[in-house]
Amino acid sequence: MQRAEDLLRRLPLEDRVGLMFQPLAGVGDFDAPGPIGYPSTRTLFERRINHFNTLQAPKARDLAQWANAVQEEVKKQPFGIPVTISSDPRHAFGNNPGTGLGAGPFSQWPEPLGFGALDDPELTEHFADIVRREYRAVGISLALHPQIDLATDPRWARAGGTFGESVEITSRLAVAYVRGLQGKDGLGPASVAAMGKHFPGGGPQLDGEDAHFAYGKEQVYPGGLWEMHLQPFRDVLAAGISQMMPYYGVPMGTKYEEVGFSFNKEIITDLLRKDLDFDGVVCSDWGIIGATPWGVEHLSFEERMVKALEAGIDQFGGEAIPDTLINLVHAGLVSDARIDESARRLLREKFALGLFDAPLVDAERAELIVGAADVRQAGLEAQAAAHTLLVNCPMLARLPLDRGIKVYVEGMDPLALAGRANVVATVNEADVAIVRIAAPFEQRGHPGDLESFFHAGSLDFPDEDIQNVKDISDVVPTVVGVYLDRGAILTPLLPHADSLIAEFGASDEAFARVIFGEAEPLGKLPLELPSSMAALEASRPDVPSDSESPAFEFGFGLRYEGWQPRPHPTDEAKSSTKLARRNGGRYRLHRTSIGLLLKDPEAKAILTEELPELVSHPMLNVSLGMDVISVVTMVAANVANSKREHLLSRLSSL
Repeated sequence: MQRAEDLLRRLPLEDRVGLMFQPLAGVGDFDAPGPIGYPSTRTLFERRINHFNTLQAPKARDLAQWANAVQEEVKKQPFGIPVTISSDPRHAFGNNPGTGLGAGPFSQWPEPLGFGALDDPELTEHFADIVRREYRAVGISLALHPQIDLATDPRWARAGGTFGESVEITSRLAVAYVRGLQGKDGLGPASVAAMGKHFPGGGPQLDGEDAHFAYGKEQVYPGGLWEMHLQPFRDVLAAGISQMMPYYGVPMGTKYEEVGFSFNKEIITDLLRKDLDFDGVVCSDWGIIGATPWGVEHLSFEERMVKALEAGIDQFGGEAIPDTLINLVHAGLVSDARIDESARRLLREKFALGLFDAPLVDAERAELIVGAADVRQAGLEAQAAAHTLLVNCPMLARLPLDRGIKVYVEGMDPLALAGRANVVATVNEADVAIVRIAAPFEQRGHPGDLESFFHAGSLDFPDEDIQNVKDISDVVPTVVGVYLDRGAILTPLLPHADSLIAEFGASDEAFARVIFGEAEPLGKLPLELPSSMAALEASRPDVPSDSESPAFEFGFGLRYEGWQPRPHPTDEAKSSTKLARRNGGRYRLHRTSIGLLLKDPEAKAILTEELPELVSHPMLNVSLGMDVISVVTMVAANVANSKREHLLSRLSSL
């Protein structure tokens, strides 16, 4: 592109190097400290950095006004290079600052696994087009997604961000997603640039662990399916995707050098650039130089940067250290031509996105576009459709449930059942029990540390969770809904769940619509659910559907027989139903999410009184899925133990 070339020739080194870093930036005051230890936004400006990644999700107007303020500020610089603002996924239910964000003001849809369960390219493209419109309305022009790894090991903490284990489904949906974000005619002023990750496929992790952490850095291929994991990336490259992100993982036992993919010249330059003919931007995953230098731990900080550049990295995700690279150029360790190679690609994309011509957005219009009623409704319908019916008993708790019955509820807000059922306070009063639970995981790291947000480890439910469902089902027919953000061993639940339904990110309202017949569960399992951890541990991480005698096979999903949609409850019906809450023992705090607790007026009042700093805590919006005890520990780290214990005691007594 001629404009990019002309500007490149005039830019001094500090501006060209500034293009090659993409740190986190805090939304709001430019002089306030940045999030999670990053420099202030003002400091980023001074370092000529002009790619900002944002975690926060304030109101749409606030985000748009901040984006405009950023663009106005950089106009004061000699060359006025506009800022590319990026975001991880933020339209679903995940809450992990390292992988995806709560929806906040944006429309809310199922996780990618839910789209995999539906296998509907048209819906996926429509969803991505909505993401495009909502992002551009607030000034976001780069999506750090889609994640098109194959979830061939259901233990993997990143499985929920994938479309599942099927290469065919993933390829179909990934291409549709890229079309929705970038447009059918390629990148343009109305597009959001898509960054495919994690090249060349991040699913086959040793023991299902994650490469964010040293114990999960090995990527293995005992089934020899390297090419299968690469295939979705071939397909999105053919569809014109703008950017690629390699993963942290180290390929073990392959023909490639055993270093992290961002340091691997055979992967980036030879495979991606030459063999697959990609000339777009390659951005490293976040923090590879200092935090996750797998395979090159023995190199110095500067040597790691040089090796990544020699491998073919254009931009360092999560880093804000252009001075280090400038010094390497001055020392003759990185050539000026090498800087130009990456700066050219990054400038070219800014021009293609129209940022030089129209960097500002309409903040008032953003409020009308983001989270508009019609797209919220479409998201709710998709959440409901993605439900996957696994067991439906022939009587008692058969789905869909009849209206007007008495139900005992755990794991959801009783308000969602208004107009559908009368909620009772004890199991003995109920006709049917409804229990919503989530796939199990091992709580790791210290609350608030990155590791603490990852759902990893065993897929076995704790004995007390199984016992709780058993105790309920011994008294009353029981419907169990399970949120699958990765696989789960459901075998121990089967004797106690009269009906069992899986979902992949659904509000209480979407769940209620499905179990009371206002919406039909159309999903099919996007990944196999093993029968036991022993069977899973004997399987091969790179091979889909590889465990012996699974509890539920890939693609399994029942349907409602003769289903006809029921109308949604009227306001009159909602006001006439009784909604009781349990008195005492309402919550098991180590298994209840803080998000659910905040929906309970009594619990929220206690939290606000005892821990007022919770509601304004900068990490709350990415902690809603964490259990209550972990979040309280994180927020109240400097609060006396006695005060914390008092708070937890009051919550436990509800």
